[in-house]
Order: sequence, then C-alpha cells, then structure tokens
Amino acid sequence: MRTAEHTEPLASDDELLARYRADGRPEHLATLYLRYTELVYGVALRYLRNRADAEDAVMQLFEELIVKVARQPIRNFRGWLHTVARNLCLMRLREAGKMPPAELPRELGDDGDFAALLADGNRRQQIAEALAGCLEQLPETQRQSIRLFFFDDCSYADIAAATSWHLKSIRSYIQNGKRNLKNCLRNKLP
Repeated sequence: MRTAEHTEPLASDDELLARYRADGRPEHLATLYLRYTELVYGVALRYLRNRADAEDAVMQLFEELIVKVARQPIRNFRGWLHTVARNLCLMRLREAGKMPPAELPRELGDDGDFAALLADGNRRQQIAEALAGCLEQLPETQRQSIRLFFFDDCSYADIAAATSWHLKSIRSYIQNGKRNLKNCLRNKLP
C-alpha cells in the first residue's frame, strides 16, 4: 500500500524573499534563484555569446544576489533579476572592451525633424555611433531609464521593479533623457 507524502505547496517569490530576509538562510534564496536559472542563463548567453562565459555569469550573479537582495527593495523578483543579469553582462562586456554597438530605439523622436533624422537609412551607422556617445553623457538615472524603456522594451512598472524608483521619477528621467539625447544628437550630427 502506498502512503501519500506530505508536500508543502511551492512558496511564492515574495514569500521566499521574506523568509531569506527574516532568517538569512541561503537555501531560500537558492530555491528562488533556481526558478530563474534558465532565464539568467538565457540573458547571459544572449549578451556574452559564449557558453562558458554565460555559465560564469550565472554563478557570479548568484554570489552577488546575497548582497543585492538584502539591500534593495524588490517588488517583482523575475523582472528585477532579469535587469540585474543584463547589467552584469553589459558590465562584463564593457570591462572587456567588447560592448555591442548601440542600436537605435524604436520611438525616440517626438518631432518630425528628429524622427526623420533617425529614419535616415544612409546615415544609420553614424547616427548609431552618435547615439552611443550621447547615451554615455546622460546622468545614470536617465541613461538607465532610456536603455530599459527603449532598448529592452521594459514598462514603467518593470523599471520601477528593477530599480526601486518611483513611477513619476522614471517618467521624468525618460522625458529629460529624451530631450538631452535630442540636443546632443543635434549638436553631433550636421
């Protein structure tokens, strides 16, 4: 005769985060992280384009989570983890001098002249290089908001979950960042 085993229902992401923060036991964080290991590996492989480097990034991220989770408020663990993984990969690429070229965001321009400039296929490489330089000149909050919103297709809520910034602040960072990018691009591109 078979006996039924007692199984505990799976804890939610929020429950596991709360448990980890309450008692500091790494197995709570490990359980949570294991749920999203494939996601993190996929992000790392997409950016690093090398299996060994992607596996190293997955391990490095877990080590960093112990510190990051304790000090950052997290509303959506999956979205936050995706952003942290992407940022780790971009940091590794930047340190190795292998940053991918900036791609043009889908909808940066608000006025006709600027939109026409971005749509100019003959100058795409020149515009991409100017955009990459202008992005680096933005304040960090604006740069990160612009990249998450336009390049990574994150919503305001996703950005808030990843950064712990208020929605109104994010909107302001994006609007100010767009204005600063337009001004910078107008100065760099004849």
